[in-house]
Amino acid sequence: MKSVEEQLKIIKRGVVDIVTEDDLVKKLKKDKPLTIKLGIDPTASDIHLGHTVTLNKLRQFQDLGHKVILIIGDYTAMVGDPSGKSSGRPPLTREQILQNVTTYKEQVFRILKADAIEIVFNGTWFEKITFAETLNLVSKFTLAQMLEHDTFDKRFKENNPLTLLEMMYPVMQGYDSVMIKADIEIGGTDQRFNVIAGRFLQRESGQEPQVGMFTPILLGLDGKNKMSKSLNNYIGLNDKPEDMFGKVMSIPDALIRNYFELLTDTPMAEIDSMEKSMKEGLNPRDIKKKLAFDIVRKYINEEGAKYGVEYFEKSFGADKAIPYEAHKYSWKFQADEITISDILKEVKAVASNSDARRMVEQGGFYINEKKVDDFKRMIKKSELPFTFKAGKKNFGTFE
Repeated sequence: MKSVEEQLKIIKRGVVDIVTEDDLVKKLKKDKPLTIKLGIDPTASDIHLGHTVTLNKLRQFQDLGHKVILIIGDYTAMVGDPSGKSSGRPPLTREQILQNVTTYKEQVFRILKADAIEIVFNGTWFEKITFAETLNLVSKFTLAQMLEHDTFDKRFKENNPLTLLEMMYPVMQGYDSVMIKADIEIGGTDQRFNVIAGRFLQRESGQEPQVGMFTPILLGLDGKNKMSKSLNNYIGLNDKPEDMFGKVMSIPDALIRNYFELLTDTPMAEIDSMEKSMKEGLNPRDIKKKLAFDIVRKYINEEGAKYGVEYFEKSFGADKAIPYEAHKYSWKFQADEITISDILKEVKAVASNSDARRMVEQGGFYINEKKVDDFKRMIKKSELPFTFKAGKKNFGTFE
């Protein structure tokens, strides 16, 4: 295996906190494969680039020769991670969860080596645990400990509902670490409490506590909020190459370095050099093209990346020859006339009416290549067919 120093240089890339680094060094000095844990809850059918930050870290551990265990939270998903949530999540059925797992695996293996990973479901142990064992497990935690969780504390102080079911989540995630005897658990910064719960339970069980390695939360296309499908600011792994490329080109310039560091394998020295070049006057758009190419190549393939470049240049290059015909939509509305918001939400250009109004008021919506200034304008079925452009990356033809 590589030396401790070499391993630390690789695995500390893009990591904002380690609990604790001294513990990590001690484990690496054992000079044997460590058990690396990442848990994912299949609460949706698709994953986006925000999810790949921890997956990329897991791949680094694979390449270093460590034992990687991916825990599919078929039982924790039925609770739902409350971290950062102001209210409880609607519970998913086991059938919904298992259906999501199928598509999860296909996407995850674009990043991880399938032949160097162990996939386990935490239902393997939770479906066997007795009620007496559950009581013994939860008895190890106090209410004061639970209220150290930022989300729990905030909701408790604001008198927002906080259920015992939600408080079971960190207990369950921690128990996962006990069951696989994890040496290291990887998670986003929002998982800190859950990972620390694992350290606590391992110590209570007589095991050596795991190390927590925390990666930053990836900001979405708006540059302000966590990448999220609900906020429509995400880049999906199942996006078409041209869409993935175009979305990367639309990110704020301030996110370029962050995306390079967390989403690509570009050497840090090269990233530093590109950042210096931008400060010295190089157009960020040129660097962003490389970023978009690298991302599409990594998560789709080289052919897709080349197509993404060609498509982008054709769509947004000097000739501005937008290929409206590449995205065709049919009129699925019941009414013969609809609002601009209806159109924009149908093509997933916005998530809300206020977003639609903002786009129009800022001059970002066109029909038949003519800017639409009146947000109250109704779009009639009799106008079919017509082309539209919404913002920088959404365009097409309604027929």
